[in-house]
Amino acid sequence: MASRLMVEVAAQTPTEISCALESFLADYPAAALLEDGKPIFDMRTARYSLSTEHDRCTLHLWSEERNLVRRVIGVEPRNAVLRVITQRFGQTRPQILELTADRDRRTPSTRDATRTKYLRVLDRVLTRTFPDWYPESFRTAMDLEKSFGPAYCRGSLVKGHHAWAVIAVNGEETQATIDGILTLGILWLAHSREHAGGRRLYKGLRLIVPKGSAALTLSRLAWLNQDVAAYELYEFDQANEELTSRDSADQGNLHTHLQHAPNATAARERFADSAAQVFALIPPELHPVVEQRLRSGTELAFLLHGLEFARVRVEASANSFNRSHKVTFGAGASETELTPDTADDLRELVGSLFERRHAAGERRDPLFRMQPERWLESALRRDVAPLEAHDTKLQAEYVYSQVPAFAASDRGMLDLLTVTEDGRLAVIELKAEEDLHLALQGLDYWIRVRHHHLQNVDNVTGLGEFQRHGYFGGIPLAPLPPRLYLVAPALRIHPATEVILRHLSPKVDWTLIALDERWRSKIKSVWRKRHTDSPIAYVG
Repeated sequence: MASRLMVEVAAQTPTEISCALESFLADYPAAALLEDGKPIFDMRTARYSLSTEHDRCTLHLWSEERNLVRRVIGVEPRNAVLRVITQRFGQTRPQILELTADRDRRTPSTRDATRTKYLRVLDRVLTRTFPDWYPESFRTAMDLEKSFGPAYCRGSLVKGHHAWAVIAVNGEETQATIDGILTLGILWLAHSREHAGGRRLYKGLRLIVPKGSAALTLSRLAWLNQDVAAYELYEFDQANEELTSRDSADQGNLHTHLQHAPNATAARERFADSAAQVFALIPPELHPVVEQRLRSGTELAFLLHGLEFARVRVEASANSFNRSHKVTFGAGASETELTPDTADDLRELVGSLFERRHAAGERRDPLFRMQPERWLESALRRDVAPLEAHDTKLQAEYVYSQVPAFAASDRGMLDLLTVTEDGRLAVIELKAEEDLHLALQGLDYWIRVRHHHLQNVDNVTGLGEFQRHGYFGGIPLAPLPPRLYLVAPALRIHPATEVILRHLSPKVDWTLIALDERWRSKIKSVWRKRHTDSPIAYVG
């Protein structure tokens, strides 16, 4: 086995191996690293460095839980998986690690068995819970053309000429899969109605999620158009084979809070000397394209087209109450403190980064492809005007990025938040790549912004929570729900997006904006659709 692996990877140079690893992590930033089938590093939080010195590729990975250093002698790309062939130092026997984009690490046979068993249990429970309705054609078969995957059980409950579309997901699936059920459910309802051929009247959609996992879907259901379809949500206790109905009108308190906006002027003065250290290592002609972003009142980041390459943090000094500034740099997850001895390393990093990450760069280069949504976000922070319509102007001086809001255990990050000239908040959700869930993820952020703006108004001052937390400079904000802008390159808008949008409540003022594919060079809108443009006509 060892000799066969060595023959297979003999032609790969350390540089080729390093580029393959960087490319995979650029494509799948939320990947996991597995050893013997078990996840050992979550690449969303782990840090890594790659070295090609001494004619070998060395991979260093570390997190709060563990540390790993291996020599990489080859890589083998597969479907959304990169097999990493490594050697421990001092050993000759190769070992296999796997970088995988799919965090569900059950074997295919285990997944299939779980889903088949769930399908049988679901049929039994539906028959008992809805005795007047007949479960028909429930299946988990994949249909890529319609975007239906095998994780969801789909079928109908039928009574004469009447029917409900039904979609369910078992508790062994990932949380992301469970949270995606409403998107797939709406598509399933639309598909069922389309293929009913007038023989059946589909009243609406019944969704079934594992016990204790209904919160996100509940919050979304409250903002669907009830004139288009009826929606019912159930939690399924699979151990006791019981369905419990959840009322979308009863969501309890929305668990979300807003951090105070840092004082930008004071913070920039505080960081001025440290920022000068960084800029001293960057050629002057490149200074205009470097973006400085306040992460908080104690951290300033330096970015190139959305990719952070250095930062300054305020830290407590050892054995005193004094505070000092610490400057660090690093591409991707690698991080090094800036000292006189490492200054040349930062200068070299900046040179490589600026040479490879620019609008006319090589599209196959991992540094060019890395974090495209952050690049798009950065471009719109500089100039949000291309999103404007003739009757809606945005205030460019008030554009906030990644405003944190917390809901339950999920940390939602807004892409951009701004305000129109007439004082109406505008939520801007960005996607640089095709994403089936664009519409409902944008709705999630809209719900949170609406909550902070309209539900928590101060009775004395009349100010909403955003103004009280230092956003928008105290300008008057209109007492209206926010506008929702969904923005993506034209060829990256999933065909299902408009279907989902037509099922939203008319109270959600959305605009879908398609950008020219050359957005890295210049942001330009090529077409847009509003919530008033294409109302859905049928109710059943």
